Amino acid sequence: MADNLKVLILNGSPHVKGNVSVAIEELQAVFAKEGIEAEVVQVGNKNIRGCIACGSCHKNGKCVFNDIVNELAPKFEAADGLIVASPVYYASANATLIACLDRLFFSTPFDKTMKVGASVVCCRRGGASATFDELNKYFTIVGMPVASSQYWNSVHGMEPGEAAKDGEGMQTMRTLAKNMAFLMKSIALGKEKYGLPEKEEWIPTHFIH
Repeated sequence: MADNLKVLILNGSPHVKGNVSVAIEELQAVFAKEGIEAEVVQVGNKNIRGCIACGSCHKNGKCVFNDIVNELAPKFEAADGLIVASPVYYASANATLIACLDRLFFSTPFDKTMKVGASVVCCRRGGASATFDELNKYFTIVGMPVASSQYWNSVHGMEPGEAAKDGEGMQTMRTLAKNMAFLMKSIALGKEKYGLPEKEEWIPTHFIH
């Protein structure tokens, strides 16, 4: 059904009321108008360690470290879309968010095909496009279409609240939410009529043999 759609938004900033929150609030306002439920979870201020490649998740269906990552897994599974938002640190996303995403995507066995993904980044001046590219790679490795906007999904600001003065950045957020809502609704209708694309059996290949 194209009704009762949900989007999960992960705030990768350590600051609850920082400029990343300003961008997210702009997204939320549009989703509310579109009748889409949006849940925001603050992850940037949590204690999240990185993946240790132990493989336990393949046996148990969840990460061996029982923290917010395992709490996010059912929310991600139930969502029709996922937005990951981050400040820019050294032309990269917040390391806490990256640790969260590495483990969340790797440890969850459910099919993510056709869940809509989008990334949002906030910086003082530069590094936004590099961070934007970094975050989008999580979506494209698991069959998640990436929602686009009128520009790369970035806002600018240094002091808390300054991003609200970035007129083009705020417009980019609104356009992103509208496009994402349309894509989520269209995919929901497509799944009703056509189902998900047929998948081939995986052909694992590496560079030794």
